[in-house]
Amino acid sequence: MEDLQLTEHSLSRKGREMPVRVMELRDKPDGTVEQIVGHVLVFGHPGDGCLVRIHSRCLYGDALQSDDCDCGPELELAMDLIQDENGQGVLIYLEQEGRGAGLIVKAMGLRTGEQTGADTFDAYRMLGHPVDSRSYDHAADALTYLGLRSVRLMTNNPDKLQAVQDAGLDVQAVPLATEPRSERAALYMEAKRRGANHSYPEPCGRTASTGRAPTVDAALRHANR
Repeated sequence: MEDLQLTEHSLSRKGREMPVRVMELRDKPDGTVEQIVGHVLVFGHPGDGCLVRIHSRCLYGDALQSDDCDCGPELELAMDLIQDENGQGVLIYLEQEGRGAGLIVKAMGLRTGEQTGADTFDAYRMLGHPVDSRSYDHAADALTYLGLRSVRLMTNNPDKLQAVQDAGLDVQAVPLATEPRSERAALYMEAKRRGANHSYPEPCGRTASTGRAPTVDAALRHANR
């Protein structure tokens, strides 16, 4: 892992600036060829108890702003929450498109779902692929590398919580409540709830005065109602 200080620069987002430092996550999955498996973005100078988002790449949701999933909205909300804490937090962006199967398999799964009515998990099974082959070990290791002993993890995914806990960190879950942008997105979120035990709080909206995401405390209060 690199010297973070060599990458520090300012990032402008939604009319506000915050300092960010970047490092690569690398692995040798076949034992010989080293590959980049993700990146760590450190915003500000976070310490124990900071906000953390572990996010697996979704080209459709993150870059193309697809209405068919909640990936883009979750990433946007997580970044909003980091900015609302004076730009202090960590985003770990993992190259695990299609729940680790890649974009081609993801596309084949979506086609199978359209043809048969199967959800994304059953479609993978029909194609002979694991429903979820992602790992969060590199992300957890990165948090310990940063010297963190406790974090507030923005996620609805119990596997992410478990991976960070297994690395020896104290973890508080911060649920991400987003509104499905379409019927497809609603069905996808329901499939994740049933197929992967994701826990979805009801969307708590954005403040009328600023249009921004609610604070972390507000999100937690809403989720625990």
